[in-house]
Parts: sequence; C-alpha cells; structure tokens
Amino acid sequence: MCGILAVHGIENPAAERTRFLALSKRLRHRGPDWSGCFVGKEGMLLHERLAIVGVDTGAQPLVSEDGQVILAVNGEIYNHLALRATLSSTAQFKTHSDCEVIIPLYKKHDKDLCGMLDGMFSFVLLDESVTPTRVIASRDPIGITTLYQGWSSKHPGATYFSSELKALVDECDTIISFPPGHVYDSRDRSTTRYFQPSWWDGDAEANPVLPTTPVDYTLLRETLEAAVRKRLMSEVPYGVLLSGGLDSSLIASIAARETEKVARAQYEARQRKLAESTSGPPTPRMDDLTQQAMLASWPQLHSFSIGLENSPDLIAARKAAHFLGTVHHEYVFTVQEGLDAIPDVIYHLETYDVTTVRASTPMYLLSRKIKAMGVKMVLSGEGSDEILGGYLYFHAAPDSNSFHQECVRRVKNLHTADCLRANKSTMAWGLEARVPFLDKAFLEVAMNIDAKEKMFKKDLNQAVDEDGRPKMEKYILRKAFDCGPEGTAYLPKSILWRQKEQFSDGVGYSWIDGIKDNAAAFVSDKDFAKRAERWSVDTPDTKEAYYIREIFDGLFPSEAAAKTAVRWIPRGDWGCSSDPSGRSVSIHNAAYETD
Repeated sequence: MCGILAVHGIENPAAERTRFLALSKRLRHRGPDWSGCFVGKEGMLLHERLAIVGVDTGAQPLVSEDGQVILAVNGEIYNHLALRATLSSTAQFKTHSDCEVIIPLYKKHDKDLCGMLDGMFSFVLLDESVTPTRVIASRDPIGITTLYQGWSSKHPGATYFSSELKALVDECDTIISFPPGHVYDSRDRSTTRYFQPSWWDGDAEANPVLPTTPVDYTLLRETLEAAVRKRLMSEVPYGVLLSGGLDSSLIASIAARETEKVARAQYEARQRKLAESTSGPPTPRMDDLTQQAMLASWPQLHSFSIGLENSPDLIAARKAAHFLGTVHHEYVFTVQEGLDAIPDVIYHLETYDVTTVRASTPMYLLSRKIKAMGVKMVLSGEGSDEILGGYLYFHAAPDSNSFHQECVRRVKNLHTADCLRANKSTMAWGLEARVPFLDKAFLEVAMNIDAKEKMFKKDLNQAVDEDGRPKMEKYILRKAFDCGPEGTAYLPKSILWRQKEQFSDGVGYSWIDGIKDNAAAFVSDKDFAKRAERWSVDTPDTKEAYYIREIFDGLFPSEAAAKTAVRWIPRGDWGCSSDPSGRSVSIHNAAYETD
C-alpha cells in the first residue's frame, strides 16, 4: 500500500504545488520509499510509495504512453497479469507495477474497469485528454484500503481525495470516508456503486435476500486457500500476524504450505537456469511468468505475535508456530508502553472508537518491530468474524435471518473498524497488511451459506457433531480445516477449536483494565458528568471513551474530522453489553468455567 493525495478543479495548480507537497508529506509514513507529484491543467496527484511489487520501476503517479492519463494508486491488484492478457497487443506498459493495468483498462472500459479488479485498492485517475479534464476515483469493494473525499467552501469547485484524514483537515470543511465499492466521476459529480455481489441486499428491512445454500466444506477451504495464495504476490520479505486464534492461525497454516511451494518453485527455477546454461533457454510460457511473479524473496515463513507477559495470545501463538514450523518472533509489551502509545495510535487511526483503539495499540507496537526487521508485508485474519458471525454476541441472535442480516451489516461496515485498524496501525510504520478473508470469491461463497449452518449456542444448549466437535462460533470454518485433503492437519486441535478472543482481550486481559484505570485517573467525575454538554453527538458513555475522545479532539479539532468516526457497538437489542470486550459476553467466562 501507499499514500495518495489528489485535488481536482482548482485554478493554476502549479502555484499550489509546494503547499500540497507539504500536505502529502503527512502521509509519508505510508510510503517511505519514494515520493511523486504530477501537476495537471486543473488538478494534482501526489503519491508516497511503499514498494512491494514492481519495486524497480513502479514509481507513481503512473503516466500513460501519450501523457494524457495519470494514475495514483494505493493497494495491490492481484489479477493484474490476467487482466493484461485480456488487452490487445497494442497496450503498452512502462513498468512492472501491478497497478499500471488500470490505465489501459480505463481506455477500453471506462469506469467499468473497477468491477474487473481483484485486489485491495484506492485510486485517483486523471484524464487530461478531455475538456474539462476528468477525474475518476474508486475504492475496493470492502474498504480494506482507506480513502477520504473532501470539499472546501473556499474552493467550491474543487474535490479532494486522500488516503488519510490528516492531509485534508486543514483544507476541507466537509470530509467523508469514501464509500467502499463505489466510483466517483467528476464528469457528472456522481458516486455510484460498482460492487454488486449476490449477498449485498441480505440486510434489507423489506424483502431481504437470504441464503439457503448448504455448506460445502471443500469449496470453503479451497476458496480460502486460493485467497491466501494470490496474496503472496510480493517481491519483498513477508510474514504473518499470528495471535494464536483461529483466523490468524488458519491464514498462517495456509501461507506456510504455500511458502513451501514457493521454495520448491525457486529451487526448480534455479535448476532450469543451470540446464539452460548448456542447452539454451526454452520459450517462456505464461505459467512461467506468473510463477516467477509470485516468488517471494524470503521463502521461509516468519510469524509475529504480541502480548503482555504470559497472555493467552502469546501462549497460543507459540503453540501454533511450533506446529507450523514458522520462524516465530514474539514481542512482550507492558501496559504502560501501551498507554504511552495511545496518542500516537489515535493520530494514525483518526477515530475515537474505543474498540478500534484498544485493538490497534498492540498491533501498532508490533508493526514497528516487524518493519524494523525489514518486512514490508504481512497477512492478517480480519473479516472472518463478520462473515461467519464469530463474535460471541452472535449467540444471542433470535433466528437465522437476524443472524445473517447482522453478518451482512458487519461486513458492510468493516471499513469503519477492523479494516481501518488493520490498515492504519500497520501503515503507520510502512507495513502492508493483506486480508485473505475479504477476498471477493471467498465472500461470495461464505456469505451465501445458509445462516442456520453458522448459528451457535453455548453452555448446555451447545450441540456437537458426529465427530464430537462442538458447534461453536465459526464451526463451519473450523470443520472445513479439521483435516487436510491428504489427512495432514492444518492446526493443532487446541488451536482449531479455541474459543474466540477479542484481539484486545487476547493480548492480555489487564490491557483493557489498564486503559480503564488510566482513564478513571485522567477524567474527573465532574468533567464526565458534563460530557453531553461537550459532545452532544456520540456522547462518550464511559471514562475510557471520554479519554479517547479528548485525545482525538486535540489532534483533529474540526467538526468535519469528528463526523468521519464511527463507533463499534454490539447489539444491545439482543441483550448484549455495550462494552465490546469479549469478556463482557457472559458465555466467555462460562466457557472457561466449564473447561
């Protein structure tokens, strides 16, 4: 991923170059490898690059051969080779960047190109061949990458885009989080949804589209394996975030298997080169080109975990890493180190949501350690809980229809919480996180499974299957990976069937307690009693929320900034606690008491 900043619809953009370069510099943590700027007739594109694919030639903004189409992209296009193959032989490429394919796709398909992309991306494309010049901007289907759009009353004809809020807050008095799965067109100032999956209307109040497809465990497993495989596209060292929970451990398991294949492919490639030294090279095939493009430079998988001393996640991650044979790196932090980092975390997250701040702080600290090792990309397990109803409060769903509707709502809002956390807490240090569970093909399979197959109960109401496995949260995912195609286990049973922990709980229960205690000391009873006078909208309901909001307002004092934040709250109407911690769900403690 990278950082992008764009403005369109201003007079004499060349005169604004210095000012926008300074604004783009606020995004440089996202792209420390190189900076680029293109000044057009009515606009400007700026780019801060994190080089992962096309490292040697992919500097941005990218410019078409005729100099008329200019592109700035944040993200990765996993199917770029397949898309190149659909273009005519006259399509010219100047770089090895996976993102350059967007330019000829635009010339051929206009903005319909967005639905053809398989990846995580936000981009702004400037077309200078038309009058007035045209801009289209788009964001990936789920919002894995971050993108904001803004407008300024001082420049009423201008539209601004940025990967992060901090580059817009001093320019714009109206800012929105650009909607995932949409495309903006300056020609008619429209923003339309291009992402049209079959499951999208499953949360509709009237006539929702509800799935009835029975689970196909083989299809579920193979689709996730394919999602991980395509995300290993990298020319730099990569690793996996491993909490020891189900989701990250499954991703690590699949990645370990795929990395072994990469190592074998590299060995075979070296053997072919030795053979060619005597017989000459064979004619290259597309399969060979694809394979070479997928090879990574660090063929032994490294895994990374973080937690307080003897935390549940550290212990479980250690066990999973040993089983998988990864090169494991374990980092221990203290509550005080976490507390000290919170202002920086909020600066990078650009939200005052309590859940996001809690979970992002250890991830932020871990990302710094990972980047210091020279790693630029990691795989992560976000999205599974939303897709499969894995949060413990889902046990309270009154029926399968309600369960499915809640899953759809949570997936649609991932960009406000888990995706935002995964993106910004890692990119604060120039580390890219890729999330296989949010693959379009996997979503299409998993979101169309009958919700009756996903529902679960606890305590005396919990059922077991014919193999004695508990029908717990995310049962169908666990069952799909209970045994490999050839009888080889993906994970130890104690990991595969481990109960869900919120990440902020799993790193050590005293972490959340420490934040609450710190907030209680920071926020007086008098100030807390007047909280509604200070914040009439999104009024903090705890001292912890007050403390976090206070820091946010100090960093981003504008009303426009505050309006972009969204709070993550469990279903109160299902009898769930407003505290998002997994421990606040009664079945969490009950499960451990009965073990």
